[in-house]
Amino acid sequence: MSCPPDVNGTADSTGAITESDVIYDWNLLGGAPAPRLRKVGFHDETLRDGLQCPSVTDPPIEAKKQVIRLLDRSGVDTVDVGLPGAGPRAVADVTVLTELIRDEGLSIKPTAAARTHPADIKPIIEISEKTGVPIEVMAFLGASPIRLYAEGWDEDLLEKRTRTAIRMIKDAGLKANFVTEDTTRSQPTTLRRLFVAAIEEGVDGFTVCDTVGHASPTGVFNLVHFTRDIIRSMGADTTIDWHGHDDRGFGLVNALAAIEAGVDRVHGCVLGVGERVGNTPLDLLLVNLRLYGVIDNNLDSLAELVDLVSEHCEVPIPVSYPVFGADAFRTGTGVHAAAVIKAMRKGDDWLADAVYSGVPARWFGRRQEIEIGHMAGDSNIVFWLESRGLSTDASLVQAIRSVAKSGNRLLGNDEVMGIVNEWSAGR
Repeated sequence: MSCPPDVNGTADSTGAITESDVIYDWNLLGGAPAPRLRKVGFHDETLRDGLQCPSVTDPPIEAKKQVIRLLDRSGVDTVDVGLPGAGPRAVADVTVLTELIRDEGLSIKPTAAARTHPADIKPIIEISEKTGVPIEVMAFLGASPIRLYAEGWDEDLLEKRTRTAIRMIKDAGLKANFVTEDTTRSQPTTLRRLFVAAIEEGVDGFTVCDTVGHASPTGVFNLVHFTRDIIRSMGADTTIDWHGHDDRGFGLVNALAAIEAGVDRVHGCVLGVGERVGNTPLDLLLVNLRLYGVIDNNLDSLAELVDLVSEHCEVPIPVSYPVFGADAFRTGTGVHAAAVIKAMRKGDDWLADAVYSGVPARWFGRRQEIEIGHMAGDSNIVFWLESRGLSTDASLVQAIRSVAKSGNRLLGNDEVMGIVNEWSAGR
């Protein structure tokens, strides 16, 4: 198709229009510099931290297997397969999921959570030896003054537990990640002492945690740079992970801030499930980094992953949830629907995705949906009928319009088909 005269941009030599011809992206163009985002590692906590949400159901093992397959297909690097120190069932699940990764040759790597206690670390070592698969141990320890006060701990005890845990993990030949709980409310002196001890014992990575969703983006920046300075001062190459919660609604934006601040890997959960109001939504983090052009992961199975977690964790997806909610690409408004339909009929999928949507539905396993309701125009009705191979006779369109305009909501597909069947029977 040819370039319309009022579009900013020039059509190519074939006369075809590209997205840059019809969309001016203020997110990337203008006076402010673009965010300093870059490709990082992605770590999924759905099957461990996510299941600590008091309202979720622990999925059956077959569903957990499929979650891992879909995470792998979406380019997620590592997955927490559980906390085997929790008991025999957890040991069994961690073993099965680790074997799945091994037997199906998946690219995703297993990690497992543990307290900084030999009783939690030992089962992970045993599972790794049994399966022949290296498992990264995520050893966690509360570090904030409020936690120390509540538990009756002191820094000497914390340092002892840190050293014992990291030494035990490294002696077993496994990767050690030291996770400080409530890092965003911890004293710098305490963190420095623990980080130095962990580095001296050969730790591979740190996970700094916003365990209760306390941090703002400024806090994220300050903490990550503090941690990086300690690592540099010791001449180490220890990596930094960010693990955030969403209590202030900052889960996603803090993850982006952490990437800008220089972390190496970001944690999240599908649908943001997790304790209290949940964790960073991993699905939306992937979506946004894809839209920024930072990653090129194939995310067309992301909708399937979100639906799977919703079904088996029994977590309803709000209709307005970005990208994966029922209403994300659904319209019953006549003017909006007409524009989408016109774009579809021009034969360009990207155009239909962009004319009334800031997110390309097709990238993430979704599609544009045109519905019929009290705000619909005839174009909605005609398109709905055409897409199902049904008659678009003017009298049928009128019959559907009459019912739709008399109501106050969208008509369900069964309701529309009822009108179609009644009209057909009367002919």
